Amino acid sequence: MRKLHYSIVINAPKEKVWNTMLNQDSYRLWTEVFGPGSQYAGDWSKGSKMLFLAPDETGAGSGMVSRIKENRPYEYISIEHIGIVQGGKEYTSGEAVKEWAGALENYTFREMDGRTEVMVDVDTAEEEYEEMFQTTWPKALQKLKELAEKEAS
Repeated sequence: MRKLHYSIVINAPKEKVWNTMLNQDSYRLWTEVFGPGSQYAGDWSKGSKMLFLAPDETGAGSGMVSRIKENRPYEYISIEHIGIVQGGKEYTSGEAVKEWAGALENYTFREMDGRTEVMVDVDTAEEEYEEMFQTTWPKALQKLKELAEKEAS
């Protein structure tokens, strides 16, 4: 797996950025860059199971089955992907899952004089996803920045 890195500086305190990133309503807004209707089911506490979902042709949803590996509020959150959702069904074993099992998505928040640097480290298994992420992650972080700065003013 390859690790990709993205970052952005947001003119808002880290608590505001954290809450904007993880609140379901604003999460849906900044992640729509990855796919319209993106959302999550679950909670962000350490050890919790999370489903990251988007609508699919079946209407039941597709996405990732994940676990919150670490959560240090306003500082760091780590998501470990352990499976996939296809047609509303969860799969945590098999060929389709093997390429993603253990992939991490890590977010680090560092405050500097009322501004927050958000650093994102993402594991990816396939070149096609790497190309997509190179386009979508910067757009998603820009949207997060706009949302957090708007709410901070």
